[in-house]
Amino acid sequence: MKLQEACDKLNKLVGIKFSSLFSAEEMRDIIIAKGKTGQLLELALGMNLSSADLDFEDGELKTNKCDKNGKPYETVFITQISAMIDELLAKKEFEKTKLYKKISNILYVPVCKDGKPEDWFFLPSIHVDLSNPKYAALKDIWRDDYYSICGQLKQHIEHSSDGFIHTSNGSQIQIRSKDARDSSGNYHPIYSDTYNRYVSNKNHAFYFKKEFVYYINKVDGRDI
Repeated sequence: MKLQEACDKLNKLVGIKFSSLFSAEEMRDIIIAKGKTGQLLELALGMNLSSADLDFEDGELKTNKCDKNGKPYETVFITQISAMIDELLAKKEFEKTKLYKKISNILYVPVCKDGKPEDWFFLPSIHVDLSNPKYAALKDIWRDDYYSICGQLKQHIEHSSDGFIHTSNGSQIQIRSKDARDSSGNYHPIYSDTYNRYVSNKNHAFYFKKEFVYYINKVDGRDI
């Protein structure tokens, strides 16, 4: 499915309570787990749930918990970094990174989660396309964030007391830990070929900070 097709479909679902969109079984099986709202949205769009690199043929789906006006309650997960750690440390060109692929064309969908899950609903989505001139300044912000974060990671590895990477912040993007123990009770440390050693005892991921949500709403003419 193309991103724009999904956007058009979603506009028809805005404000409709989840109880009217999903069956009791779908609500029970999916809402019980944190972070599964995106799967509900994919069901609403008639998409097949998959682990493909991108959610759409030409872009990525990002949902976020918010209030009825779109004010964000949480940051927005982008992608994990373990497979790209050495590219980050080498400051690979921003436009050639997996990060850029993940954020260059986004359908951002705020979900009001006030009250019971049955009363949750989707708000109007925002299509963030970095090829659109109105997002030229945003692309510059994210590029600056990326290179700043790359530098911070290297600084942490070389100068922190434990020699590990730590939370690294740009103005709208950050890296912080994101991991869960495996069946043996272990986390997933990050190994760097550049340093020939582990540079973290847990996996980490890129996130959009809440500032991202406020920014794109302002560009889209929305007051949250």
